[in-house]
Amino acid sequence: MKKVENSYKKSGVNISLANKLVKYISKLSKKDVKKTDSSINKELIGGFGSLFDISKIKIKDPVIVSCTDGVGTKIELANKLKKFDTIGIDLVAMCVNDLVVQGAKPLFFLDYIAIGKLNLNKTKKILKGIFKGCQISNCRLVGGETAEMPGIYSNNQFDLAGFSVGIVSKKKILNKNKVKNNDIVLAIPSNGIHSNGYSLVRSILKKNKIPSNLKNEILKPTKIYSKEILKLADKNLINAAAHITGGGLIENLLRSVPENLSLNIDLSKIKILKVFKWLKSKNISDQEMLSTFNCGVGFCIIVPRKNVRKVKKLFPNNFTPYEIGYISNNRKKINLLKFLKW
Repeated sequence: MKKVENSYKKSGVNISLANKLVKYISKLSKKDVKKTDSSINKELIGGFGSLFDISKIKIKDPVIVSCTDGVGTKIELANKLKKFDTIGIDLVAMCVNDLVVQGAKPLFFLDYIAIGKLNLNKTKKILKGIFKGCQISNCRLVGGETAEMPGIYSNNQFDLAGFSVGIVSKKKILNKNKVKNNDIVLAIPSNGIHSNGYSLVRSILKKNKIPSNLKNEILKPTKIYSKEILKLADKNLINAAAHITGGGLIENLLRSVPENLSLNIDLSKIKILKVFKWLKSKNISDQEMLSTFNCGVGFCIIVPRKNVRKVKKLFPNNFTPYEIGYISNNRKKINLLKFLKW
């Protein structure tokens, strides 16, 4: 009787399928690179390392900024609903939105996909979302890794991680040291839950059916703010910024306020989205809502009062920033002027 040989494929890893995916990624990458874009050599796409030529980027005293992040347990809902075409946008958004907090222009992005069993159709949809996110943020997907890991992930489970790099002039870096007394805090609306708080969302969905008018909100991809924020930074209209992610509004805003100044926030001014009102109705406290979700504020900017009108003009109507607070010399670090209005 012939003895059955062990093989990598029999252990759960399909190299030939992975090679097909690599060819697909390379094809998409080359298609995405413009003929006039000399920062990437098309012929070198698919190599062991990713190359990006920054020598022709005209920025005085350039500083490289890097960010890494994932999508969290929003992935589990994508799996449950079998919708994979937008989760890649979330991945890019979570990294790129952190980059622009410091005024950095996104240059390139790399992804890491870990999966139990490689499903070509599913993975292609995830990658298309990543490409879409890169197009929105005007950066290039220059490389990545797809790891088939049987035994670590079940056949349908997967995880995503992203890594982005940007560039900014040393004099243009946005940081809390530029924030001054009497600066205004402007809230830029989110377009939904974004990619934070999904462990709580999933817990609620196990016991409650979401209203039909809110179903599309659950996997709506995170808003990418790079286009607007970079315009503001280029025109020297803002002093600092904050991406409202895990920890919520106050915790993230405090990272952009210097130690000697205070943050004064009127929570009653927040334009709360319907999906958050529905979540709140499921026995969640105000404090929990504020520290877990963005509640309708996806990004904040701290602006000299004289620049507020100019700043608002650079946004589309549905994402126009609005005032929710100010910076002062008050001894107390955080002053909540009014509370959330549900």
